[in-house]
Amino acid sequence: MADIVEDEMNFYSRAKGYWREVPPTVDGMLGGYGRISNIDLNGSKAFLQKFLDKDEGKTDTGCALDCGAGIGRITKRLLLPLFRTVDLVDVTQEFLDEAKTYLGEDSKRVGNYFCSGLQDFVPEHGRYDVIWIQWVIGHLTDDHLVEFLRRCQSGLRPNGLIVIKDNVAYQGVIPDGVDSSVCRDLAIVRNLVSQAGLRIIHEEKQMNFPKEIYQVHTLALR
Repeated sequence: MADIVEDEMNFYSRAKGYWREVPPTVDGMLGGYGRISNIDLNGSKAFLQKFLDKDEGKTDTGCALDCGAGIGRITKRLLLPLFRTVDLVDVTQEFLDEAKTYLGEDSKRVGNYFCSGLQDFVPEHGRYDVIWIQWVIGHLTDDHLVEFLRRCQSGLRPNGLIVIKDNVAYQGVIPDGVDSSVCRDLAIVRNLVSQAGLRIIHEEKQMNFPKEIYQVHTLALR
């Protein structure tokens, strides 16, 4: 990926500039594909429920972290209904400001709104039962993704879980010059997860998305 992201500072600043111009709506968060939100959230809930419903070694429902949270689409519909407290982290302050309105009454159960890029963010040690990372790993370089996943591992409580849900390329790394991101193939993602000292304990492909968009896979890591 080093040949694609030659200038790390510009890679991050261009992405920050792109998101600053995106409207703080569900459609904006999903790049004009707001209609897939329900399908996405239903798939995510079914995936996560497998770990919350287990008899042995089940994941607790105390606190979750929503990474690249935007206005809180996932926090509102997936995480707050399942967890007592949710923290949000996003690089765009305007999105976090909008989240306080978008989440409505449930915003009382938000612990923290962190404005930070994930390359700089350090989850509090031992705070989270689930760290949910969706449609944002493409905004991190390989090295920063590995380092971030290591920090996430430190942020987990016993039986905690890291979940990555993201676009997957068919082969190699595909750059997106519009939002300054990359899309990696599954083998590369698995390799980076392994470099972070984590293992994939469950993996699924999201079904029923439009054919014209990337395939999306969800990975549970410990």
